Formats: sequence, structure tokens, C-alpha cells
Amino acid sequence: MNPTILVPLDGSTFGEHALPVAMSMARRMKAPLNLMHVHSLLDATYAELQVFDNTLDQELRNKERDYLHAIQKQVQDRLSVPVTIRNVDGDVAIAIREQTESARAAWIVLTTHARGPMGRFWLGSVTDELIRSTNVSIIAVHPTDKAPDLVKDAAPKHLLIPLDGTPLAEQILEPALAFGKAMEADYTLLRVITPVYPVTLPAEPAIFGGVATEMMDRVERMHAELKKEAGAYLEKVAARLRGEGLKVHTRITIEEQPGVAILENAKPPIDMIAIETHGRGGLSRLLLGSVADKVIRGSTLPVLVHRPTH
Repeated sequence: MNPTILVPLDGSTFGEHALPVAMSMARRMKAPLNLMHVHSLLDATYAELQVFDNTLDQELRNKERDYLHAIQKQVQDRLSVPVTIRNVDGDVAIAIREQTESARAAWIVLTTHARGPMGRFWLGSVTDELIRSTNVSIIAVHPTDKAPDLVKDAAPKHLLIPLDGTPLAEQILEPALAFGKAMEADYTLLRVITPVYPVTLPAEPAIFGGVATEMMDRVERMHAELKKEAGAYLEKVAARLRGEGLKVHTRITIEEQPGVAILENAKPPIDMIAIETHGRGGLSRLLLGSVADKVIRGSTLPVLVHRPTH
């Protein structure tokens, strides 16, 4: 049986926006879908009010169970693969990690944040912690105010993959290709070059013009050389992927902030970003809390995130 896809839900419409992508994956990968919810005990939720009532807690559990069963039916009616549900207790991130292991899940698909009486997922908390601590690939989906469409196919068809020239960052290729091949997607490999700035120009007006021109010429030559090296690297990677029959494009951009560059390049036909949580070298700021974090927060597209092994 193919590896399971785990979808944590919180009972809100926001959280359900993970379902269309997860369903497209399950349909194409022939992978079972596991829907889970983490129950919070009332004494933990309302500790400041010193409220704990077993009856109320059981009522909440019943509502969560009914909610999961209703979602399960909606999803199962549209899929031929098994759709299972699980309602567990505990810390949300820990419970998701434990369920990932017990279900042998290879993918976690969840929204970056949610709202509602049971909504507890928001970037900087659960999603952030999972990305930091989980070895499986995570797909973070940005929710909208509209209800998710479970009928329309939501398979991404063009992935943007930022690379920095290091083997560490290239580890994103394995999960990105596994996902992209199932979706029959195209790929764009992006290399962000940090701009070179000239040293402080002399204050003497008589020599300012000539020196400034010389410095700017030197900067342009350096940028041209950096772009040449980046282009050679991207084409080498692209050639390897094209050898597998994949449609791969390459793109180079000069930008001081890699996160900004990635978001600016995530325009149609690109409909998904795949990124390592950290790397080394020119794009070495790919670490959670910096570039990857900026991309997840700023993108309206799904983001496939992978934590590399050293």
C-alpha cells in the first residue's frame, strides 16, 4: 500500500482548505487519506476560568466525532482510496507527529492557519513546529474566506523550486519530483543572486564621475559572471531532470532578499512552491524564521516544505 497522506483538521472551514490538494494527491498517488483532529480537554482550554465538566467535554468530543464522520463521507464519496479518521488527545503538534508515525504517513497537508471554535492552527505555532521537527514532507495551504471546493481538481501543475547551488538545498528535489510526477507538473528552477554593491565612493567631485563609472562597470561584470555561473548550475540540474522526461525551465534573478524574489517569481503558470527549510551558500538564509518562513507567510500558493538531512 502506498504511503498515507495525513490531513490535520481543526473543525473550521479554514482548516478544510487542505482537503482539495490532499484529495488530488490521494487520487493520483493511490494513497490512503488519514483525517485527524486533536481534542483539547476543557480544563486545558479554559484553565483561566477553572472550568471542567465531564459532560461538556463529552459533548465536545461527540461534536468532533460527528464533524470528522461528516467530512470523511464527503471525501470518501469522491475517492476510491481508503479515507480514515482519528480523534486524539494531547498537544496538537506532538499528536500530529505521533499520528504521522503510527499511520506511516509520507505527507502532511494542512493549512497555515485557521479560525473557528476549534481552530488552533496558525503559522508560528503548530505549522511552524511541525516544519522544524518533522522529517516527512509538509504541504502548507493558504486558506481563503470561501468554503473549499471538494469537487474541483486542485492538482498543482507547475512547481517553482528555489535552489542555492548546494546539495543540502537540492534535497527538496526528491519530494518535489515525487509530488510533481504524480500531478504531471512542469518545473521552474530558480536561483536568487544577492546583488553586489560598490564600496563607498570618494567624496571629491573631481574624481567622483570616473570612479563611479568604473565601479558600476565592475559591478555589472560581477553580476554577469554570477549569472553565468548560476545559469550553468541550473542547466546542469535541469538537464538531469529533463533526462527523466520532465519539462523543466530555469530562471535567475538578482535580489537582496531571497524570500521577496521567490514570491515575486511565484506567478502564473506557477501554482506551487517547493522549498527546503534551510541551506548553505548564496541562498543560505533558507531557514525557518527567515526565507522559508517568509515564503509560507507571504504566498497564496501551496508551499511544499522539506527539512533536509545533513
